[in-house]
This record gives sequence, C-alpha cells and structure tokens, in this order.
Amino acid sequence: MASAGSTSLERTYRYLRIGLAGTVIAIFVAIAQAATTYGWLTSVSDYFYTPARDVFVGALIAVSLALFALSGRGAERALLDAAALFAPLIALVPTTLAPDAVPGVSVPCTGRCFPPAYEADVANGVVVYLVLGILLLLVALVLGALGQVSLAAVWPSLLIAAVVIAATGLTWAFARDAFLQNAHFIATTAFFALFAAVAVRGAFPRQGPPPAPVFRVLYTAIAVGLVLVLVAFVVLLPQAGGSGIPIVLIVEAIALTLFFVFWVVQGIEKWSDPDPSLL
Repeated sequence: MASAGSTSLERTYRYLRIGLAGTVIAIFVAIAQAATTYGWLTSVSDYFYTPARDVFVGALIAVSLALFALSGRGAERALLDAAALFAPLIALVPTTLAPDAVPGVSVPCTGRCFPPAYEADVANGVVVYLVLGILLLLVALVLGALGQVSLAAVWPSLLIAAVVIAATGLTWAFARDAFLQNAHFIATTAFFALFAAVAVRGAFPRQGPPPAPVFRVLYTAIAVGLVLVLVAFVVLLPQAGGSGIPIVLIVEAIALTLFFVFWVVQGIEKWSDPDPSLL
C-alpha cells in the first residue's frame, strides 16, 4: 500500500487514518449481527447491552489511542486530544435505557435511567480511566521538564485533560447517580462537537497550504452535517423510542458515517504528505 519511497512516519499516519475509518465498519458490523437477535434498538449506544458490547468498547478505545497519535499541532492537537479523552468515557459508561428497550435488561424507572446491574463494570472502567489519565499528565510534565516535550505547545491539551479528569473524578466520587445518568450523553455530545471543529480546521487550516477546493467543500459538509446531527441528537434523545422508529439510531449512524468519511477524505488528501521532519 505504501510506495517504496515512503517514510515510516508517513506509513504510520496512513494506517492510523485507515484504522480510524475501520473502527466505524467494525461497530456497524457488530450492530448488524446483534440486530439479527435483538432487532433494531433505540440507539447505537443501546447495543452496549448486547453481544456487540466487546466490539463497541474495543473500537472506541482504539479510536482514543489513534486520535492521540494523530493529534498534530496547534488547535487541531487540542481538539483531537480532547476528543480522545471523551471516547473512552463513551465506551466505559453505557447509555441510560428506557424500560424494555433491550430484552433482558431491566431498569428501575419509567423513563430513561441507568441499569444498576452495570454499575460495578462502570466503577472498574472509571477507576482505570482516572489512573491512566493522571499518569498521562504526569508523564507529559516529566517529559516537559526534561525538554523532550514543549509545554508551551501542549499546555492547552494538558489543561483540557486536567479539567476532564478532575470533573470525571469529582462527579464519580460525589455525584455518582448524576454521573451514571448523564456521562454517556455528555461525552458523546462533546466528542462529535469537537470533531465538527476538527473538520472546520481541516477546511480552513491556519498552518500550511490550504486544501484543494474539493477537500475544503467535503470538510465543510462534514462539519455542517455533524452540527445538524448533534442538534437532532440532543432534541430527539428524550423522546427516543416513543414513535417506534429508531430515529436516534439513524442519527447516530449518520454521525458515525460522517466520522468515517472524514478519515477517508483526510487519508486521500494527506496520503503523500512528506515526513514533517523533512520540511
């Protein structure tokens, strides 16, 4: 797939972008397989409570690692690093459910609420997330003190990470019910909002040459599509399941498709970008 003259860094970036697009395909295949038994559920996130869970969680953790590796420089670095912080929370803290939304999963309410049987799983995941997040901050600070990382360049990412980790830890410790009820929704909304901003940066970069007109149009369309999807998600989620049509599932599938398209487009645009160290 790579030309003989390509550098290791070029190949790494190419394969990371391909891998990010591949995570969407993995989630879709897992959901399609689960749907043969569970039917079409209210949302993509509801499939956490089906055998699709392992693929769903694994794909989102892979997304987080790839986004950190691809974060680049400047504002794009801060945006992608922030998105990478929210992806594991989407995976580790499942969505709330309405009664009878998923066969075999009970919830103690008449509206949407968190299934108590999964609280121990979330506790394990949140503790791991907090420990690794704190270690990541400490490693970054040590590398900065040793001169291996420019703290002046990465401080926005470090500040965002500190705020997200602190907010996660404090709400988990002192407002656990609110955390379980809202964390998945907040993390999902933040993730796709940040990614809409990344698409805007792709269309109108402040560093380097501007993209070709076709790529600028595509990035802009992706950003607009993600904003519209976010609005629909926030408005429709409270009424999810009421009409019998999985509208939220459709909206989330569109968001994932736009995420997929972004990485395909950027992979094509930047396929032959030279190694930054050679510039």
